[in-house]
Amino acid sequence: MTGGWAVYSWPPAIILVTVMMVFLLDFLAEQYVAKKYGFTQQIDVETLVTKGQADSGRANGAARQQPRSNDAISQEQERKDLPSKDPIGNTDLEALSGTQTLDMEERSFQQQIAAFLILEFGVIFHSVIIGLNLGTAGSEFSTLYAVLVFHQSFEGLGIGARMSAIPFPKRVSWLPWFLCTAYGLTTPISIAIGLGLRTTYNGGSYTANVVSGLLDAISAGILIYTGLVELLARDFLFNSELTRSSRRQAFMIFNVFVGAALMALLGKWA
Repeated sequence: MTGGWAVYSWPPAIILVTVMMVFLLDFLAEQYVAKKYGFTQQIDVETLVTKGQADSGRANGAARQQPRSNDAISQEQERKDLPSKDPIGNTDLEALSGTQTLDMEERSFQQQIAAFLILEFGVIFHSVIIGLNLGTAGSEFSTLYAVLVFHQSFEGLGIGARMSAIPFPKRVSWLPWFLCTAYGLTTPISIAIGLGLRTTYNGGSYTANVVSGLLDAISAGILIYTGLVELLARDFLFNSELTRSSRRQAFMIFNVFVGAALMALLGKWA
């Protein structure tokens, strides 16, 4: 490159700027969810049930200690009144538990969907570029095709695994289907565009190199952030549900390193 593109190493600079912008977007999304739903204290349902049973037991004990009334009607009325002294009935407890579950699911959805959309956007952004490259490829088509199939398959598995952990509310039950369709169609459509531009598109031209370089660097920044923060850090370092089995943890870490090594190896041909 010539001019300003030649006096500075722009790709890592663009990657760094993209990482910081994605971080800012992720942070603002977290703050929005926190302000909208608040940091409410979690209700310990088990404690409420235990307390309710204890209070009910004390009430029954007190009733047994009272002198027996000769009035059968009074005794029956007293027996019916005792359960009402229980601070939390079964119906109230079920309603409380159901409402709390819905609130927690909605908040979890709001917290995770922003990060997932960033990941999806980064992958789709990258898929457009490699689709165009495949559509305009020459003699290297067979090698590039095999690499692309492998690459896209594992990216799809990563997106699917992340999506499966998000509790989508019923009001947006269509969203997972839309996101999967968008990912599945992006690369084929890009390949079709590349095929249509084969005769006019020059991948080695100045403009093509600048545009492709910018898009690649932006995509790299998005994927680096999501890979390190949303996948590795969230799944392994800050995951409260991470398995406590040392053998299973070692197997998971092994798979992460094998996957990273295979993707790095693809760089030889991609």
